[in-house]
Amino acid sequence: MHRTWAIVERELRRFRRSPTLIVVSMVFPVVQLLVLGYAFGGNLKDLRLGVVDQDGAVPAVKIRAMCNAIAANARTFETIDYADQGRALADLRNGRLDGVLTIPPDFSRRLLANDDPRVALVEDNTDRFASSTLSAALAGLVGAYNAPPPTSVRLSNRAVLDVVEMYPYVPYIQYLLAGSIVMSIFVMVMIGGGIIYIDDKARGLHEGYLVTPITKFELIAGFNLSGTIKAVIAGVVLMTVGSLVAGIPDPFAPMRLLRLLLVIVLTAFAFISMMFLLMVRVTDPLVPRASFGVLNTLLFFPSGAVYPQQGFPGWMRAIAVVDPFTYAVDAFKTLLLKNTGLGAIGFDLLFLAAFSVATMTAATLLFKRTL
Repeated sequence: MHRTWAIVERELRRFRRSPTLIVVSMVFPVVQLLVLGYAFGGNLKDLRLGVVDQDGAVPAVKIRAMCNAIAANARTFETIDYADQGRALADLRNGRLDGVLTIPPDFSRRLLANDDPRVALVEDNTDRFASSTLSAALAGLVGAYNAPPPTSVRLSNRAVLDVVEMYPYVPYIQYLLAGSIVMSIFVMVMIGGGIIYIDDKARGLHEGYLVTPITKFELIAGFNLSGTIKAVIAGVVLMTVGSLVAGIPDPFAPMRLLRLLLVIVLTAFAFISMMFLLMVRVTDPLVPRASFGVLNTLLFFPSGAVYPQQGFPGWMRAIAVVDPFTYAVDAFKTLLLKNTGLGAIGFDLLFLAAFSVATMTAATLLFKRTL
């Protein structure tokens, strides 16, 4: 094994002498975690709601008071009173408002007459996130408005759903952390493994190995061990920094760290094996650089790192089934967000191990045919 470790030592020395490579491969996933975590996460607040009260009676005043209560406490929206509905709708079209709540002039009369009273919400549905949040808040307001006083009925025959959350609240940045760790490993494999490997082939360095006593298997093992070590370093750094940034509870529990380290090692080896298979017969140094964005999109987004796979079309789910990112992301989410044991991620570990063996075997066969 000393000849294999000679290859590993050479690759790690090159890695140490490239601080820019280290910074790019480790800092980029942290930046991605921060930007995406806070860009897509959190509850929407301070939406602008125009209120047009054409009724003015006590029932309408109660609705306006409830709107003001939401604006002062939950701050889902802020209310802006309008006397003219046409002006409110014009401001909605011009982007000054996110929605317009209209209380029609006959609202109080129809309420007292039990004649199907209605209020209207006109929303800017070009932003589905804002419109959904606004409609949900006002639907809850109307539901609270229609609820009978608590003292009017002692017992009720209405079914009630009680929601119990098994885990503490998970902000989006914690949800995204698993994908960011996987991305940091992939970036290190792509930059520190695939691109450097092709550059060495283009410079003829691999031909120099053939005049040494090293065997082809030892050469392959050296490349993959060095790539795995670099990817593991990147994964451990992102896991540590990301857990602190995202606020993961008890991030340094020894057993959790050991389980996470096992997943990092298997993920790194699976990715370096996949990259070796993709690049083993490539000679053009521009190919790995050009394919980085394609591989990133094709592997990262179908994995469920950013959005649940249940919302994907069938063809994206088919990609997710064979995507190693899928199983790495699931394993990291399970350990980071649920703090479970290895039994919960057994299938993920099995897939990553089998994927590594399959891709490494195929790459070895191709490598023997071309070297």
